Amino acid sequence: MSGAAVITLCSAPRLEHLRNQLRATAGVPRIVVWIGDDEPPELDAEAVVRVPPGASGLRLAAARNAGAREATARGATLLIFLDADCVPAPGLVDAYRAAADRSPDAVLCGPVTYLPPGAALDDAALRAATAPHAARPAPSPGELRRATAAEYPLFWSLSFALAPAVWREAGGFDEVFEGYGGEDTDFAFSLRARGIPLVWVGGADAYHQYHETSSPPWRHLDDILRNGALFAEKWGEWPMGGWLAAFAEAGAIERVPGGWRRVPA
Repeated sequence: MSGAAVITLCSAPRLEHLRNQLRATAGVPRIVVWIGDDEPPELDAEAVVRVPPGASGLRLAAARNAGAREATARGATLLIFLDADCVPAPGLVDAYRAAADRSPDAVLCGPVTYLPPGAALDDAALRAATAPHAARPAPSPGELRRATAAEYPLFWSLSFALAPAVWREAGGFDEVFEGYGGEDTDFAFSLRARGIPLVWVGGADAYHQYHETSSPPWRHLDDILRNGALFAEKWGEWPMGGWLAAFAEAGAIERVPGGWRRVPA
C-alpha cells in the first residue's frame, strides 16, 4: 500500500452506510476497524481490524489509533479518516492529497454536508446537495484556510486527514475516553497545545448519510457526563456545552462544584 488510505470505524447499526462508502472509495485502500462486540461481516476492504467495546462502551479513540497503526504499517503516506456514515465526493481523496502536499505538517479537515432521508448518492446528486454544515468553516474548492486558535474546538472526526508523522506528533486519540463524546475535542485541544496546524480544506467534501438521532443525545447522557469530567480534569473546562445546557434545561442534570451530575431521583 502506498499513498492515501481511508480509515473507517463501524459496527452493525451502520453497516449499510459503510457499504455505500466502500463502493464510493473503490480503488483506494480501505482499513475498516470493527468496533462492535460481534464478528465483522465480509467487507470489501484491504484490512479489517477488531477493537471490541470496553467497560464503558465503544472505544472510538482506541479504534482510530488502531486504524492509523494498521494503515501506517501497510505503507500509507496519508491517513484519511471518514465516519462510517459518510460518503466522499469524487474529489475528496485528491483534495486531501493536494492539501497534504501544501500543508504536510497539518491536520486537514474538509466540509461535511448532512443529507436528508432517502437522498441519492450518485455523483450528480451529491454535487447538487452540497451544503456544508454552517458550524464549521467551508472554504471554496482548492482553498486552504488555517484555523485560528478559537476554531480548534470545531474539529470533527467525521472527515479529516493527516500524514503518519503528524499522527505520531499529535499522539493519537486519548484512549481514556470510552463511549460517546469528548475524544474529538480532546484531540483538537492536544493539537492546539502542541502547535500542530489545523487546516480547513475546500473541496474535500463528505456527505453524512441520514440516520435517526436525538438532540440532545439522551441515550448518551451518562457517557457525556463521564467523558466530560475526564476532559475537564485534563483541560480545566467542560466540552459539549450546548448539550449540557440542554440536559440542564430539561431538568436531567445540575451544576455541582467542578462540573455536572444527574439530578438525584
